[in-house]
Amino acid sequence: MPRVPYLPIDLAEPADIVAPIRKRRGGTLLEPDRVVLHAPEFARGWNAIAQAVRHEMSLPAKLRELAICAVGTLNNAKYEVEKHAPEFRKAGGSPAQLAALDDVSAAPRNTALFDAAERATLQLSLEMTRNIEVGDATFAAVRAVLPSDRQVVELVGTIGFYNMISRVLVALHIEKE
Repeated sequence: MPRVPYLPIDLAEPADIVAPIRKRRGGTLLEPDRVVLHAPEFARGWNAIAQAVRHEMSLPAKLRELAICAVGTLNNAKYEVEKHAPEFRKAGGSPAQLAALDDVSAAPRNTALFDAAERATLQLSLEMTRNIEVGDATFAAVRAVLPSDRQVVELVGTIGFYNMISRVLVALHIEKE
């Protein structure tokens, strides 16, 4: 049960904020939307970043979804992992890779399941989530596998944004209805 009640699924106002969220979600409002819309201006910003992260970046979808699932697992945000595991699979991730995320701390060393870009993504997700500070070796590994500064910033931004999302989900007890 959420700590702040879900707004109605048919919520329409404020239209200038609700309509873009519905558009990004394919016409519906999900549980997180129905909570953050209690703070409409916050919801507007949340949606703008989510739109950019999910639909407007050059970062490969598989790395994006891997980072999101890793952050969700590290922060015990079950809703986030449940929502993004199918997206990771759709982007080319395997069931074995998802299972390996049960231990995100060990996953970056798993050369059998993860390639260099995936391992760097996992290590960056781990360090940004657990330590905030990112070690030089980790950052160098990320730079070595991503072709541009743009993708480096996109990956760091994705991890940072989904740390915020997971913390909101967990603090407010947002879950599937």
